[in-house]
Amino acid sequence: MATRNGIRQFKDEQDYREHFVIQGEIDKYLPGGKHFIDEDLINRTLAEADATPVDPVRIREIIAKSESTCETLEIAETAALMRVTDPALFEEMRAAADRIKKKVYDNRIVFFAPLYVANPCVNGCRYCGFREGNAQQKRRILTMDEVREEVEVLAGRIGHKRLIAVYGEHPKSSTDYIADSIEAIYKTACKAPKTGAPVGIRRVNVNAAPLPVDDLRVLKDVGIGTFQVFQETYNRKLYEQMHPAWSVKGNYDWRTTCFHRCMEAGVDDVGLGVLYGLCDWRFEVLATILHARDLERWFNIGPHTISFPRLEPASGTRVPEESPWLIDDETFRRILVVMRLSVPYTGMIVTARESPESRNRALDCGMTQLDCSSNIAIKGYSDFSDEAHQEKERQQFMLSDNRSIEEMVKYLADRGTITSFCTAGYRCGRTGGCIMDALKTGREGKFCKINAVLTFREWLDDFAKDPATIAAGEDLIKKELAGIEQWVPKFYPTVKKQYDATCAGARDLFF
Repeated sequence: MATRNGIRQFKDEQDYREHFVIQGEIDKYLPGGKHFIDEDLINRTLAEADATPVDPVRIREIIAKSESTCETLEIAETAALMRVTDPALFEEMRAAADRIKKKVYDNRIVFFAPLYVANPCVNGCRYCGFREGNAQQKRRILTMDEVREEVEVLAGRIGHKRLIAVYGEHPKSSTDYIADSIEAIYKTACKAPKTGAPVGIRRVNVNAAPLPVDDLRVLKDVGIGTFQVFQETYNRKLYEQMHPAWSVKGNYDWRTTCFHRCMEAGVDDVGLGVLYGLCDWRFEVLATILHARDLERWFNIGPHTISFPRLEPASGTRVPEESPWLIDDETFRRILVVMRLSVPYTGMIVTARESPESRNRALDCGMTQLDCSSNIAIKGYSDFSDEAHQEKERQQFMLSDNRSIEEMVKYLADRGTITSFCTAGYRCGRTGGCIMDALKTGREGKFCKINAVLTFREWLDDFAKDPATIAAGEDLIKKELAGIEQWVPKFYPTVKKQYDATCAGARDLFF
């Protein structure tokens, strides 16, 4: 093992497995060896909730607390919400979840796209197509030229402004490579097909393996957005069954303390998630709440986003078909509602793993972000073909919602929801503790509404092709501008000036 620019370098995969984890960076966040994911507490809480009849009065009190304080609930309160089966009472919960979402984020849905950059992996996760030893998977690490080719499609043809770049865990695609690829993404300049306006990716979020503090500081310096790591399952015994002890990912404590290291490194936007279908969903929800609360305890900052991936078929594994914990669509919807009430301030991501019907129904359950025109094959955007798009051996799992960005823009506009391509808050310093305060008070949603209108105007002018999409978008913008004028009448002339400049061809204007 050597170092370069302060980042450790590893001679091979075995060297990486043996020396990558830094035990001291785990221990400082588990004082006395006690883990913040207290499984005994979770199991006791679930047992007590199961033994207690559902009290509608208490449920309504919990709903009211969530709406009024916008603070993370206690796990006993979340457990009570999970017990509700009466359709009418659940509908009260769902309606409250939708109100909270609109209070915090307004009537916006943020768009992003996944970009799979490298799929070699040193881990052996039993459910994943990327796992080491899966001979069916076609391995590839994109060159920087290939990264730029992918961005030219995503930003220059489709119109995305925000990516989640995804990396397998491997010494050849670790910190230095991630940093280089982020820089390549940001530096790729494109021109819009309709107007010739300059376009590009303005925010790169990352889904990668847990990293040490020094490595995370490197990514902070190159402009990383949210750092996203999915726990997969918080059940330690099941986690160990799914992730072999010889792998880096087999270290449960290294993974669960990742976001504490992120905060220490200044990467203060983090994204949680579990893989629903591996374990009892109720256990996973309560564990997610404990994780959020521990981040709040240490740093006064909770998760910027929580994602809700479900097990999907993958190459070389039967786990997604054979797991006893698979959940149906109604349960999935229940999870979304409960989580929106339990962590009111967080962004909630539902990806194209879900079917179109499932994602459509999620829109009224508190969801704030979705991907579209997605392709998760390695180099899938620039080498697109219908056959490759459905080729299991080129991707981590299979997608279910293959709707294009234009289809989604029109669908949302028709229901009165504005598509946002905004990335302004991150470039204005509204991250971490700053954005937490703004989200909880509803201020961030108002800023973002203005920026959503500006970026939506950009996309309509630069990329929309269908006259019906353009007409629906124009009608929605008129309504949104009228709402902004009513909300901030004195500030509206400044907003209108920026809007008119955008219509005239200016780009990347924001507040």
